[in-house]
Amino acid sequence: MPEESKGPGSVSPLPEGAKAPAEAASPDKAPAPAADVKLPSAVSPLTESKPTEAAKSAAPVPAFAAKPAAAPKPPAAPAKPAGPVPEPWESELVTALKQQYGSGILEASRYLGQRCLIVDSSILPEILRRMRAEEGFDYCVDITAVHYPKREQQFDIVYVLYSFPNNERIRVKTRVKDGDHIPSAFPIWPTANWLEREVFDMFGIVFDGHPGLKRILLPEDWRGHPLRKDYDILQQDKEWVQINLGIESGQ
Repeated sequence: MPEESKGPGSVSPLPEGAKAPAEAASPDKAPAPAADVKLPSAVSPLTESKPTEAAKSAAPVPAFAAKPAAAPKPPAAPAKPAGPVPEPWESELVTALKQQYGSGILEASRYLGQRCLIVDSSILPEILRRMRAEEGFDYCVDITAVHYPKREQQFDIVYVLYSFPNNERIRVKTRVKDGDHIPSAFPIWPTANWLEREVFDMFGIVFDGHPGLKRILLPEDWRGHPLRKDYDILQQDKEWVQINLGIESGQ
């Protein structure tokens, strides 16, 4: 039979002197280890092996988030620049008033271009008449008050005057104690009527000679004067609403 027709079981004879190849490893049988190779001891799958000290030391250390550094303190705020301060007001008018009234002119100052006279209450009517008749301040812009409860003379009465002919403005102030009366400016400027009524209503200042001094903003039976700094307006509102309207105040 020709050679190529031989079956898989036929083996060609080996050449002389050649060694036979090692048997192919059977899939069911592992090859025998060499005699000098030590196999690790078998470990039960249910038993967890304990790491050695060397393994522990070599184990990677878990990385923890670094503690954030403290936020830097903000720089200190710069010191506030010094604001404008009143400065002495020197003029022919001030000189003439000081010559005539002496210590009755308590202060003459200028602040941000605004001129102010502070006069004793005893000469207030004369000063106001002079401002109107001789200095041309023909318009009484406002009359108001400021309360300083810790001061002996608790109230500043402030007159804001304007001159249309000269386009000038001036403030005249005087100081009075609680309960003091001052003359009304109504004979000098009729517009003082409503302005003085408001000061009476809010502060309780009485203007002698006023043609009809009564409240202008609040009811006549309202107790007290709300713009005094020691006035409890919420309590008074609750009382008035309860007495006059018969309901609870919404304050």
